[in-house]
Amino acid sequence: MSGSAKQVLLAKPRGYCAGVDRAVEAVEQSLDKYGAPVYVRKEIVHNKHVVETLAERGAIFVEEASEVPEGAHVVFSAHGVSPMVRAEAQGRELKTIDATCPLVTKVHQEAKRFAREDYDILLVGHAGHEEVEGTSGEAPDHIQLVESAADVDKVTVRDPDKVVWLSQTTLSVDETMQTVRALRERFPKLQDPPSDDICYATQNRQVAVKTMAPRCDLVLVVGSRNSSNSVRLVEVALGAGAGASYLIDYAKEIDDAWLDGVDTVGVTSGASVPEVLVRGVVEHLAERGFGSVEEVDTAEETLVFSLPRELRPPRPAAAKG
Repeated sequence: MSGSAKQVLLAKPRGYCAGVDRAVEAVEQSLDKYGAPVYVRKEIVHNKHVVETLAERGAIFVEEASEVPEGAHVVFSAHGVSPMVRAEAQGRELKTIDATCPLVTKVHQEAKRFAREDYDILLVGHAGHEEVEGTSGEAPDHIQLVESAADVDKVTVRDPDKVVWLSQTTLSVDETMQTVRALRERFPKLQDPPSDDICYATQNRQVAVKTMAPRCDLVLVVGSRNSSNSVRLVEVALGAGAGASYLIDYAKEIDDAWLDGVDTVGVTSGASVPEVLVRGVVEHLAERGFGSVEEVDTAEETLVFSLPRELRPPRPAAAKG
């Protein structure tokens, strides 16, 4: 491709999803309403810049509710928490603001429902991820984690006629379905979740990258290494034909050697990444001759989630007539 004009393809949609937007705003509004410090259990979203920016404003990030002073305000992250964490917070009389993404809450509700109906629940996801820990905690006696198709042979169920799969919301769609196909070969009666568990934003960002990648010598994904959906975008880009792909938090992490012989750079960002970081990458590339920018638009996102109940303004009293 060398010799043609250098250009940037900018994936759309990219960056913040509705759940992340809501979670970040929940911390900001909590600081405005209650004053610093406001405690946050785990990273509110998996993005280094967002966490550092909120910490500068007075958010204190902790690993467990037990680290929060009794009676203080604590925000639960977008990834959700288990009933055990909620009980611990209640025992410490913490004032909780629940910023769990509503799409994660939906998976929790599905887990509880299938556990009540005594199904074996096969949860496709990554061990140690906060979302997986929260979902598993809803029905620990019924849920088994399946990380990949390679794990399927190790799965044991009580009744092969009563098995359902659920998934972490931020996975690669293709990889998840590969695991589900392997599960269905073992358990032909495997039931699907009542609605798609993989988040709309995760899917949309993957589709945009798949569309863009075949035209790219290089795809840069802006996102943090602990962001599951950002890591998946690198894998999707490579799988869809990009010459190379790298995950970066900031423009300054771009190695100029990556740009040698490159004419077309694709740029996208994970669902927990603010647009300011993407703009920084585009500007960095422009300074190196990649002045032409084309947006590759594959979906329009209009979903908005209301703030957690604790932060919504009180409803005006009904007029007396």
